[in-house]
Amino acid sequence: MSGIDEITLNFSPGSLTLLNAILAVVMFSIAIDLLPEDFRRLRRAPKPLIVGLVSQFVLLPVLTFGLVLLTTPRPSIALGLILVAACPGGNISNFITHRAGGNAALSVSMTAFATVGAILMTPFNIALWGGLYEPTRAILQRTEIDPVQIAITVGLMLILPLILGVTLNHHRPDLTKRLRRPLQWVSMAIFIAFIVLALVANWGFFLGYAGMVAGLVVLHNALALGGGWTIASLARLSPFNRRAITIETGIQNSGLGLVLIFAFFGGLGGMAVVAAFWGIWHAISGLALASLMSRTEAAR
Repeated sequence: MSGIDEITLNFSPGSLTLLNAILAVVMFSIAIDLLPEDFRRLRRAPKPLIVGLVSQFVLLPVLTFGLVLLTTPRPSIALGLILVAACPGGNISNFITHRAGGNAALSVSMTAFATVGAILMTPFNIALWGGLYEPTRAILQRTEIDPVQIAITVGLMLILPLILGVTLNHHRPDLTKRLRRPLQWVSMAIFIAFIVLALVANWGFFLGYAGMVAGLVVLHNALALGGGWTIASLARLSPFNRRAITIETGIQNSGLGLVLIFAFFGGLGGMAVVAAFWGIWHAISGLALASLMSRTEAAR
């Protein structure tokens, strides 16, 4: 099974373009539920946002590096875990936070700020933690990450839809009220369908290597969710904000991860499988957690 470090996933450039478009629609569907006032409120009380960004860009990479040292997976799998942890929060985290009764404005703000920060922080965290682990250092030495391309990608996927959605909701709340719920459900259904189709196209590959990554992804995701909840609790944030930070830390932008893997790492097998499994598992764990959280109203 060591060949996972050499195998590449069957994923066309056209599929990546489609994935970018789907993620942009998901982000837009969340943004039309927000108003500029939601973000002004966060500016007046920035502590939850700061705690969330520390959880995202400092705590999660540290926990990931510890997991890699303890489990010593194949190099491409290890680098896949590090790359996923270096990505900003996924835009489905906004949807899941909303479902969980958490602070959706905080979640979207974290996604937006982390996305902008990812232009610098994602390459930095990949280089730092991947370089500290000797087996992944050789992979990084063959790789060059272009921050300008990352900026363009995340801008089109996340920031532009966010601005358009909030602007539309501000000027045409009557229209967004009609669009909101159906667009959220349709966009999520399309996203899930895309992941399923990607799995079907690589079914033999996934069957052969699932056992090598499934347990690690589940454990990694549990560490991310637990880390987010712990740091928010230690910061004495309200349950309303704690839910957002927990979910935002545990729901990574695995779609962006796949884009980076195919753009800069040639679709390297272990990395691609990790990101793809994250794309499936974090949705399952996040929705399950949201279902539990939504049973009680969060104090603000």
